[in-house]
Amino acid sequence: MSLIEVKDLSISFGAVRAVRNLSFSLEPGRALGIVGESGSGKSASAYALLGLHRGTGAEVSGSVRVAGVDVREADDAELRSLRGAKAAMVFQDPLSSLDPYYAVGDQIAQVYRVHRRVSRRAARARAVEVLDRVRIPDAARRARSRPHEFSGGMRQRALIAMALACEPQLLIADEPTTALDVTVQAQILDLLHQLRQETGMGLVLVTHDVGVAAESVDDVLVMRAGRAVERGPVGAVLAAPAESYTRALLAAVPRIDGAAAPARPGPADAGEPLVEAVDVHQVFGRRSAATKAVDGVTLGVRRGETLGIVGESGSGKTTLGRMLVGLLEPSAGRVVRRGRVQMVFQDPHSSLNPRRSIGESVADPLRAAGRLDEGAIRARVGELLAQVGLEADQYDRYPHEFSGGQRQRVGIARALAADPDLIVCDEAVSALDVTTQAQVTELLGRLQRELGLALVFIAHDLAVVRQVSDRVAVMRAGRVVEEGPVDEVYARPQDPYTRQLLAAVPALDPGQAARRRSLRAELTTV
Repeated sequence: MSLIEVKDLSISFGAVRAVRNLSFSLEPGRALGIVGESGSGKSASAYALLGLHRGTGAEVSGSVRVAGVDVREADDAELRSLRGAKAAMVFQDPLSSLDPYYAVGDQIAQVYRVHRRVSRRAARARAVEVLDRVRIPDAARRARSRPHEFSGGMRQRALIAMALACEPQLLIADEPTTALDVTVQAQILDLLHQLRQETGMGLVLVTHDVGVAAESVDDVLVMRAGRAVERGPVGAVLAAPAESYTRALLAAVPRIDGAAAPARPGPADAGEPLVEAVDVHQVFGRRSAATKAVDGVTLGVRRGETLGIVGESGSGKTTLGRMLVGLLEPSAGRVVRRGRVQMVFQDPHSSLNPRRSIGESVADPLRAAGRLDEGAIRARVGELLAQVGLEADQYDRYPHEFSGGQRQRVGIARALAADPDLIVCDEAVSALDVTTQAQVTELLGRLQRELGLALVFIAHDLAVVRQVSDRVAVMRAGRVVEEGPVDEVYARPQDPYTRQLLAAVPALDPGQAARRRSLRAELTTV
């Protein structure tokens, strides 16, 4: 009997049809990747497997059977028994999925006691056991920690531990690595692979990243606008996709080998850098609580070139970027600016005021300059919106009316309004799906060519940095451990940390992904 059997599933939210006549199955012990852009219906389909649309007002039709349970016909008690005991889910944002007031171990123990009649002591022991299983160091002690005391990767491991507590037959993981840096992402994917081998559980992995699917699943289901457009063994689909949409999705994936990378303009001159950091330091806190975020970094960026800055979370790359634009003053050292600088932030939703129209946000730098009247300001904002691929008549619309990629275009337009010579992009595409990501990086490249801009591109995604950069600086624990032309650093990395980062990048070929998984295991034992 199939572990999952979905037939003619349709899901509507009011007038919006999120899923249209979707059918698929999953056999016990197998792994299925559901891949697509934002809005493709992949998460809505995954939620239907556990009946999570019940009571939300969504209209659901078709048949959904999971681990022998008819999800649509099951009563509340049957659904509670299914969730956690037979099938469990790991969500994208572990911080919002964990209660901030309770210790992580207590939360896992509570889930275990819902499905197993055991004592508190036995449940507590089980919580420590599964935390140890997902490789949380010193699990007995860390079980008493609250979620905010865990890193992002550790919180995701804790959610996986909670899902494993009752030994489910099926694990559903909805974008479990989207917010994580490349090495932590690799650790989570390797963990899921190992757990599948050890337990024989089935896996449904929802992701917009085709490379993540290649690392983790046996079969892949490609969705677009609520429909399945292609399904098959992951190796076959990725090697020879039958549908044009799948080919377009694959073409948008940045490659670490630089294949299909656009030609970069390179530095316009060999003169003094537009922005130069000289032995800069940044320390947060005092005395014994002091943290060195940036520790003696020297680098510069010339007109027309793109400098990529990569590293794990906590490496100091964002702090360095904020010092380059003047949002932070160095604790020591100096930053020399010989041109105008602006910044594009990671989250376009939080960096735009929800109570102001996007046109007013773009107009702020123009008003601050004080050189134009209101009519000229509105006209200039229209030009800037058009320059980034939006419409001038969208001036009076609000941020919530735009997609994530469109909001990031607004952020770029706002940066351009100050007529900068250099833009620092801080994880500017990390929250976007691969096709939207490709559109934004293409936009930045076009603007760079047209305007002669210099760019500092801060990212944890080494493949994206490979596509857009002339030079790359690799940061670890506040220091630059390696710097040079991007082709040289990627082809012949000198520092072991750089090699570790490159080995963590997902591969589109499942065979290559398995080899990288073995390489990662070797590097972690060195």
